Amino acid sequence: MLWLKAAPALARPGASATFKWLLSSRSLRTTGAHNGGQRGDVSSSARPGRRGGGGDGTATTAASHEISVDFELTREAYKSKDSLELLRSLVVFKLCSYSILVDKNKEIMDLGKAILGRRAFDQLMKMTFYGQFVAGEDHRAIRPLIQKNVAFGVGSVLDYSVEEDISQEEPEPRERSDSSVSMAEKGGIGGDHGEEKHKVHKQLGERRGGASGGAPTYSNSNEAKCDQHMETFIKCIKASGGSSMDGFSAIKMTALGRPQFLLQFSEVLVKWQRFFTFLASKQGKDGTGTSEQRLELDQLQEFLTRAGAKGNFYGWFTGREEAASGTIDALDWNSLIDDRAETSDLLVVPNQGELGPLLEKFTTEEEEQMKRMLQRMDILAKHALENGVRLMVDAEQTYFQPAISKLTLEMQRLHNRQTPVIFNTYQCYLKEAYEQVAMDVELSRREGWHFAAKLVRGAYMYQERERAEELGYEDPINPDYESTNRMYHRCLDYVLDEIALNRNANVMVASHNEDTVKHTLRRMNELGLTPTENKVYFGQLLGMCDQISFPLGQAGYPVYKYVPYGPVNEVMPYLSRRAQENRGFMKGAQKERELLWRELKRRLASGELLYRPVY
Repeated sequence: MLWLKAAPALARPGASATFKWLLSSRSLRTTGAHNGGQRGDVSSSARPGRRGGGGDGTATTAASHEISVDFELTREAYKSKDSLELLRSLVVFKLCSYSILVDKNKEIMDLGKAILGRRAFDQLMKMTFYGQFVAGEDHRAIRPLIQKNVAFGVGSVLDYSVEEDISQEEPEPRERSDSSVSMAEKGGIGGDHGEEKHKVHKQLGERRGGASGGAPTYSNSNEAKCDQHMETFIKCIKASGGSSMDGFSAIKMTALGRPQFLLQFSEVLVKWQRFFTFLASKQGKDGTGTSEQRLELDQLQEFLTRAGAKGNFYGWFTGREEAASGTIDALDWNSLIDDRAETSDLLVVPNQGELGPLLEKFTTEEEEQMKRMLQRMDILAKHALENGVRLMVDAEQTYFQPAISKLTLEMQRLHNRQTPVIFNTYQCYLKEAYEQVAMDVELSRREGWHFAAKLVRGAYMYQERERAEELGYEDPINPDYESTNRMYHRCLDYVLDEIALNRNANVMVASHNEDTVKHTLRRMNELGLTPTENKVYFGQLLGMCDQISFPLGQAGYPVYKYVPYGPVNEVMPYLSRRAQENRGFMKGAQKERELLWRELKRRLASGELLYRPVY
């Protein structure tokens, strides 16, 4: 049995009214040092076309304006590096190919510190791993490397990479009492759809000291800590703006609010979406993707009435276009959660013989947490606009990601009206990646703002699978690397087609996979997308795949290195995580090592071993 509680008629939310159940226009006004002033357009001069065009590794066909890039020409690929840098790359990549060094990297580093002492160990790291993958200790130290990369056609995504563990001694998050848990959570109608991964859990922080060796979350014991993280991101934005005219700055949402709240909010969002899927299955539409499912209002009213619902479902959609068409889709359904003042005012369900809310009502404190997170995001967006920088919101674990994506989407709806300022990240190793991309593109279409995405394969596979097995829910990860490749190309092709149709979408192809890069270039040529439009970007990590990044930059494509920086001892956890995440790539970096050897031998044979890049 399911009851429908009568609710006031809702007007379709405009872009300026999004999320008004938590936010008013006043709540996002900022004052004092963080006031970015009135939000204005960013002129096209703030997003110039990339430098370069037709180095020795490129060829342009006059008739079709197609540009081809050769990733085998080592002279062009490594012209920004001296021979010592090439030799360092060889040594580091070779060491990273040994599984035991990657798996035991933390223990080895601790031993190294004990034997060598702090100063000698830091110097050794600067000569090897830190020097390979990190730009420097602060925004002043990183400037020479950024300027050198820009001179050779490669921009930067700055990331202040100091990370914090959540201590294994940290108390477990507050569990909700049974009275606040709805029937849907306990396996009732529409509830048994895999929300387990979003439940508050003792391993909320996914501590890196555990078996997963997972990725970081920021330990936000109080709001002051979140404000400190925001200040750090502001410095990063200013450093990016001061180093190049068209850079990015990376931010983590778990640094701007309590991870426990993100987990709880993700649970609410997932449950709401799962209930839509449940209703679609009752109409025989469970064989299609979520983005394609539409509910017939007549059938929905009939089903709810038979289930014991009280009230008129049509009242929810009075005055909406959907009432005329007689159907609603997932975006219409999601708009209800944006627009109502009380989460519990919409649906009530039987819970152990009594009526209870399908979705848990947020406390006043939780609503305030949401406001503060969005206020911090708004401050960062305004600083980004002032400095001609775009914000790249990093993806995190799947049990945080629904909330992270939702909050990022709300900021995109506010700030991506005139130009793409905020980029969301989509992890294509997830089974639901395509549906999420398709739904967000469709929402941007309807509301008229710039869709902006970074596509990655994903960084938390081992951690996610361990958690799924431990908590007993379906593995959210694609079964193998090839299926992830297919998902990545499917999402990429969808966004490229959208760009070709209306030039209102933007995508960063963040990949070290040469086949994926070649696929993107081929599709750009087919669709008539040119590098100078600045709609399609490429990205790789600093210190990896220079044979892809620099030929692309010299051919005029917008390409960026993900540039971490920070003090040696504080950035080492970042390097440890990257080693774990990219263990498969490091093992398979045989081609890159071969190209490095080939260039060193070429320089030796031609008397250029002492070559120094000129810029």
